[in-house]
Order: sequence, then structure tokens, then C-alpha cells
Amino acid sequence: MLGNIVFFLCLAVSLGIGFVYFRDLGDVSQMLLKVKRKNMVRFIRYEYRLLGVGLGAFAVATLAHFALGGGPFWLWILSGVLVLLFYGFPYVWVHLGLRNQLNDAQFFPIDEAKKYVGPTAPVIVIDNNGHARAHPDAQIMRPHLAGDIDGLGGEDVVMTYCAMANLGQGYSPRIEGKRLDLEVLAQHGNNLILRDNETGEPIQHIYGFREADGDPNTDGPTCPLRSEAQMRPWPTYRMTFRGFQKAFPDGEVFLNKPSTNPVLRLLDMVTEITFGWGIGRQHQEDAPVMDNMDRSDNRLPNKTYVWGITIGSDAACWTDDFVVENDWIINANVGGRDVVVSLDPKYESLGVWYNDSGKPVTRCDFWGQSDQGQLKRVETLRAGVFWHVWSEFFPNTDINRATNSSKGNKVSVA
Repeated sequence: MLGNIVFFLCLAVSLGIGFVYFRDLGDVSQMLLKVKRKNMVRFIRYEYRLLGVGLGAFAVATLAHFALGGGPFWLWILSGVLVLLFYGFPYVWVHLGLRNQLNDAQFFPIDEAKKYVGPTAPVIVIDNNGHARAHPDAQIMRPHLAGDIDGLGGEDVVMTYCAMANLGQGYSPRIEGKRLDLEVLAQHGNNLILRDNETGEPIQHIYGFREADGDPNTDGPTCPLRSEAQMRPWPTYRMTFRGFQKAFPDGEVFLNKPSTNPVLRLLDMVTEITFGWGIGRQHQEDAPVMDNMDRSDNRLPNKTYVWGITIGSDAACWTDDFVVENDWIINANVGGRDVVVSLDPKYESLGVWYNDSGKPVTRCDFWGQSDQGQLKRVETLRAGVFWHVWSEFFPNTDINRATNSSKGNKVSVA
């Protein structure tokens, strides 16, 4: 009797925790299962504690079966298979399949990168003090995170990437002066969630601050309680690889070359095939491949690419079509700051710049050189992010805001 009670009770605990682990952090499981963000956040914070309890319960159930005669053998075997699936798949997928390259990413000269990256392939770029790095979407899709100990032009900067959101963001991976031990864990709202392993706190990729530092009076994180409690965003922009070569002939390119370990090489191949299938659908279908969105905004089709910025609590975004229709340049005011949205056809890149001149800008090139002097890139730009993701996290955003355009059009706010 005692053996049966212990056996069935411990199996229920082990399989229950395992199923939640598989559901919340299994990633591809979200194609079938709806996951609440608060549940995911809880498992991210307490992952190893919960794994310890769940696997410990299975160990006790195993002891109860063999030492006390509890439960049938077939049920123990079936449960063992389910434990292997529920615990093994998420752990291997997240901690091995999505292993990041926070400190050991490899960057190569353009001539070497040409063997792996096509001329029209989109790349996400960060630069500092003449040191420029391009991160092709296809190369950074699996690790999600690329940086090295040498830094970028003397600055500690890493590139973070979410394929579901089509969003790459450069960050200084420090909060309150302390370097973060970042790890890729999950996604919700079609946007990556990282974890600071030092504190166990989740970090929503599009925001860049730890969950515990956000406003506790909201359903999800909307702003950090202290400005210093946020990773500093780094000016990040998109262009084609062809445009990058023109702009930065001595630039570096991140390449995610196959592992020399045959087991990891096979795992990487399976992971990338799975990603390629899912991300391909994400770009081709209007509905999100993983329906874990809390909001819906039909002002634009879901998969429209937008270039969005935040200044203070104000948010605005622009479509590239709107910028082209207005002779490649838009003047606007966001958060009390004048900005310029400019598309440079030579380098095939759309940028957003601060304009502190007090006058409208009628000409601005890729380098920020304008008729009102040298301009500085807006560091909060999320370049080419899917509209449904941008509106999920910034629901009060304006679309195509313009105080004036080069054609003298009236204010345009959707």
C-alpha cells in the first residue's frame, strides 16, 4: 500500500512538472500549446529548482517501484519515456541547441564571408569608432546572441536577435555596471526572452531590462523603474550585405560555422532545419506561427516591416513605403525630440537620427550627414521588426508620424 501511494504520488509530481517544463520552455511546443507569459516567467526564474523537484520525484517513484513494489512495471517504463521527453527535449533544445555565443563569436573579413552570404542577404549592423560588424539573419538565427571579449571599437557590445520578431538589437550587456551572464531561454509575444543567470531574472529582448526591474503595476514589463536598470541599447540598423560591403570594406561579418563536435554538429543541423521551416512560415503567413500574442492591432498587416523607436514613454514607427513616398526623408517629433527618418538607396539602409538643429532636415545620407550638420543615430531603433510584434509591446505607437515631409505634406499619423 505504502509503495503504491509513494509511486503514484511521485509520478504525478514528476510528470506534472515535466509537462509544464515542456509546455513553457519547449519552444516548438508553442506551435500546439498556448502558454501564458506569467507561467513562462515563473519557470524561467526557478528552472533548476523545479527540475530538481521533478526529477527527484521520479527517482523516488523508481525506488518505490523496485524496493517497495509500488505500481506496475509498464507504467514505470511509460513514465520514464515521458520524463525523458518532457525534461530532455526542452533542456537539450534550449541549453545545447540554442547555446549562445556571448563571449566567443567569430567574425570574419568580407572576402571570407562572401562564401557564405549572398549580396542581397539582409544583415544587422553595429559600428563604433570605425569598427563595423554585420550579422546576417541566417547566421545569427540559431545562437540568437553574438559577441566577444574584445568588444566593438573599445565598447562591450553584443548583438541579440529574435527570428520570430525579425529583430536584431545591439546592447551593452551590463546593468548597474555589472556584466550580465545572458542565456537564451524562450519566446513570448513572438519575441525572445533572455535570462540573466546571475539573478535568474528574465529579460524581454525588445525591452532590455530584467523582469524584476519593471513596473509591477502592469500585466507585463512596460518600463524599468530606474533608467540604470536597463541594458544600454546600441544603435543598430539593417542593410543588405552588398550595402555593407560598400559602406565598410574593412568590416567584419559574424559567421556561425558548423561545430567540429559531430554530436553538436548534428544537433545544430536539426535545430536550423526546424528554425528554417518555422521562420519561413513566419515570413510567409499573416498569422503568427506561434500564437502567444496578448494583443492584436489591424492598422497594418501583421508581417509588415516597421522601423520603430521609443524616446521616454513615446513610441512611433514608420514603414519603408511611407518613407519612399515622401522622397526618402521624414521629419518627426518623438518624446519631445526632433528626429529624421532617412532611407539611403546607395547603401540600401533606413536609419533614424536625432535632429537637434531646430530646423527641418531635407537631406540626410547613410552617415547622418545632413543639410543641418552631422546627426546622431537614435539608439532605440528596432529596424525592420514585424508590425504585430512591435504593436504587442508598444500598443500606443503611432504609425508614420510626420511633422512635415520633404513634399510639404500634412502631419500623417495612423
